[in-house]
Amino acid sequence: MQLDRFEQAKFILEKIEKDNHQAYFVGGCVRDLLLERPIGDIDIATSATPQEIQTIFDKVIPVGIKHGTVIVRHEHQSYEITTFRVEGKYSDHRHPDSVEFIKTIDQDLKRRDFTINALAMDKDGDIIDLFMGEEDLKKKMIRTVGDGYERFTEDPLRIMRALRFSSQLGFMIEHKTYSQMQILKQQIETIAVERLNAEFTKLFAGEFVERGIAYLKSTEIYNHLPIMVKYPYIIDYLPKKLKPLSSFGQVIALFHYIEPAIGIATWVKEWRCSNKIKFEAVQLTQALRNYKANRIDRWLVYCLNAEYYRGFVKLIHIFHDNTRVSIEDLELIDKALPIKSKKDLALDGNDLLSLFPKAKRGPWLQSHLYKLEQQVVLGNVKNSKTELKEWIRCHPPEIN
Repeated sequence: MQLDRFEQAKFILEKIEKDNHQAYFVGGCVRDLLLERPIGDIDIATSATPQEIQTIFDKVIPVGIKHGTVIVRHEHQSYEITTFRVEGKYSDHRHPDSVEFIKTIDQDLKRRDFTINALAMDKDGDIIDLFMGEEDLKKKMIRTVGDGYERFTEDPLRIMRALRFSSQLGFMIEHKTYSQMQILKQQIETIAVERLNAEFTKLFAGEFVERGIAYLKSTEIYNHLPIMVKYPYIIDYLPKKLKPLSSFGQVIALFHYIEPAIGIATWVKEWRCSNKIKFEAVQLTQALRNYKANRIDRWLVYCLNAEYYRGFVKLIHIFHDNTRVSIEDLELIDKALPIKSKKDLALDGNDLLSLFPKAKRGPWLQSHLYKLEQQVVLGNVKNSKTELKEWIRCHPPEIN
């Protein structure tokens, strides 16, 4: 299956070569092929300029022509194609001040971050490895290409990427690379939060997340990250046994649950998260609190959006290692719920007002509807107008 993806992409290389240019598969896709890991995006490096690529292919998206990058669409797949290049200084610690297109791949590979990512492969499967990347793969080692001080100074995000790769691959960080990370770690504070967010999320999603977190702690890089720069102690509150978390919403829920004093809104603001991430974090946190109070019951499942079941189960297993809660358990409870939302209640606000004609609309109305909702979900009252009205007569609202 892995090779099938390269076979499909081989057409791109062949077409570029047919136009008298060089082209190679590069970076993470080659690394993951050699490691027999699932392949993500297939990236291509070429001697052809972006303008030349635009003449070779019909469907080209000019995403970063200034830096030599375009996306080619072929058979419903996207391939990022970048021209061989050498780079000038990184004044903003993110983008090179200047880019010079070149005709051979050697110098292009030299500018990359780690040896395991500085690998190229031609259409026949032959590997170009100028920096002993294959040897480092065998050693399970993360090592910078050339001088680590220079690589990390160019883009300090590479420091976070080293932690992320240790988490994803389970690799050790080479001693000299580790030392240079330590020297330059304060430069992380110059990185746009959105870029940090992406790497931090991937770190927590890694199969070997405990190793990544161990490096985060030992390097004390957390002292230069949002939230943690103000509350460094929370890193020590993390459970000893961690499992991969697949979204930043899950990460926020994890930290907020262990330190409620730092609000979800604070995490969202400091890490520049979307409303979707905020909603997920709120949902998961509330579910964790419900679980702590009542374990798994109908109300917990009713309040938790089904798309967050997987994240909730992961978090429960982190905090309660001996639990046997599964996604299937939640789905079975959800299937048996008498209602799926407040809209399904057989009685609404107007019905409630009709029972108390002298009362005015106010907070009591929503409060009592909420109580009715809970009673129906928990199976204490049937969802019929008659029985709901009877329950209300026995439990009249407090109307101010």
